[in-house]
Amino acid sequence: MTTAPAARERTLEEVRADILNRIGRRSPFEDATRADVETVLAGLTSLDHDHWAGQWSRMGAAHGQRAAALEASGASAHEVSHAHLAAFTYYRIARYPVTSSPGKLAAYRNALQHYRAAARAFDPHLEVVEIPFAGRRIVGYLQVPRDVTHPPVVIHWGGVDGWKEDRNRNSRILHRAGLATFTMDMPGTGENPLRYAEDGAERTFSAAIDHLAGRKDVDGSRIGVWGGSFGGYWAAKLAFVEAGRLKAAVNQGGGIHYGFQREWLETALTKTASTYLLGPASLLDARSWVLGAKNLEELLAIAPSLSLKTQGLLDRPSAPLLSVNGKKDDQQPIEDVYLLAEHGNPKEARVYPEGGHMGRSKDVSDEQVAELIAGWLKMRLAPQ
Repeated sequence: MTTAPAARERTLEEVRADILNRIGRRSPFEDATRADVETVLAGLTSLDHDHWAGQWSRMGAAHGQRAAALEASGASAHEVSHAHLAAFTYYRIARYPVTSSPGKLAAYRNALQHYRAAARAFDPHLEVVEIPFAGRRIVGYLQVPRDVTHPPVVIHWGGVDGWKEDRNRNSRILHRAGLATFTMDMPGTGENPLRYAEDGAERTFSAAIDHLAGRKDVDGSRIGVWGGSFGGYWAAKLAFVEAGRLKAAVNQGGGIHYGFQREWLETALTKTASTYLLGPASLLDARSWVLGAKNLEELLAIAPSLSLKTQGLLDRPSAPLLSVNGKKDDQQPIEDVYLLAEHGNPKEARVYPEGGHMGRSKDVSDEQVAELIAGWLKMRLAPQ
């Protein structure tokens, strides 16, 4: 049996430089400030999981104390919410990319606490929804724009490191388009009760569709889904398995078939992953954690079963499906976008020729791509 090579790790200095470049622009630093980040970086001496979690958590705790002081002084709900969001920002970075150590798990719990405290002042109002599921629960966040009556709703989620609390920017863009949003965690992350590779894990999304279809404040007959990065896979799968109930599905940067094969994964998870903050070794750790694999060999054994081609779905009827990615993505192969176009009913695609993962490049921002996707969803979810 061929033994997979060791995954390349980025140096601390490489990571420091990337962090400084991401401030105000890229996940997970889009809401961080340079002053706060530089303070943390001054004490960051390694990329050890718990050291990382501890350093960023200190900044989260400082903002948490500020939130408590503001609340005690009678400050406005907006000011208190802003301070809680700042605390959330740094606890989120502390748990990044996944809760694979005690320190990261503690940071995630604090991030949840501060996010929900901040959400008390969100506009549109954020409702924490708990859906019973196989003796457990699915937790999601519903927001309905105030100036729209009975709007269509988009269920959206991220990838291995972008969880439901991290989707605020995309939710805002969808709200401006007149769409309600329901954010949730994909299998293997956050509060989703199932693992990514667990048989029938898409049932967690189906349960969310069931719930939304029965509500009075949104139009449950006009539901779309949008999955990002490793979560894009689930949007593509749902386009087939929920073809009768979905009006639109967006796969932004997710795998379909080739991205789950050894030939692609071995290189992507050990050598390339050029845009992943902590490098290929970290992406390997994160995906292994989400998939329930102990190492690269286990991941390579599990991944092929996820192929939608192997599962026989690609020639079945699908809901309208848009795939978005960069032609130069080194985390997911662009060939998977083309594969969808070769099977079943016609699909749509937006390929950014100079784009990397998710379509982004130095000339195309995350927000620009999100605006394009929101426009497509608005069109597809319009009354027929």
